[in-house]
Amino acid sequence: MSDEKQTDRRGFLADGARVVGVVSAGVLGGYLAGQRGQAEENRWQIDPDKCVGCGNCATHCVLDESAVKCVQCFDMCGFCNRCTGYYTLDGLDSRDTAAADLLCPTEAIIRTFVEGKAGQDFYEYTIDTDACIGCAMCVKGCALMNGSLYLQVMHDRCVNCNECAIAVACPSDAFVNVSADKPYRLKRVALGVMRQKAGKADTAAQKLLDQVHADE
Repeated sequence: MSDEKQTDRRGFLADGARVVGVVSAGVLGGYLAGQRGQAEENRWQIDPDKCVGCGNCATHCVLDESAVKCVQCFDMCGFCNRCTGYYTLDGLDSRDTAAADLLCPTEAIIRTFVEGKAGQDFYEYTIDTDACIGCAMCVKGCALMNGSLYLQVMHDRCVNCNECAIAVACPSDAFVNVSADKPYRLKRVALGVMRQKAGKADTAAQKLLDQVHADE
């Protein structure tokens, strides 16, 4: 990755509003919804550093539509033209947006052109949480590159079962109980990035840190 690309990305991420959206607006919206009447409860959440993207989240939730959704950490994203979380292997070559060339079976990932510079095109990838089914196909694809896409339980949808069916089926023990007042998690790498930003008086990064769970 060239220094020039990194400079472009830093400029793009300098937008404070985008920092707040680092794990998607859906996360913070779900956080607020999850607070209603739940202050004394623990909540189920996925440790993104343990998740292996097995697909069980899409099929084992007791809800008709899984409460698990993909989120995007923009600070980890490479804004790649050849995105392995967006395209199938065939799609990487053609970069056609036909459904057959896209990893997501519900076309829940929205690809938006950001800028072209030094012969490189950069794209933003956001998640339509209403369309996302939590299948983790994009998560496994993105893991081949920067790993900015990962799964979280959305607490504006989760009914917080005593025994979560997805947690029982999880092959990597990625489901954990966290405090209801901080029911979302960042990847370890993203947590470090946010702490660095907060240390430089980035108020948006500090606000996000105040709302997510961290074991360290």
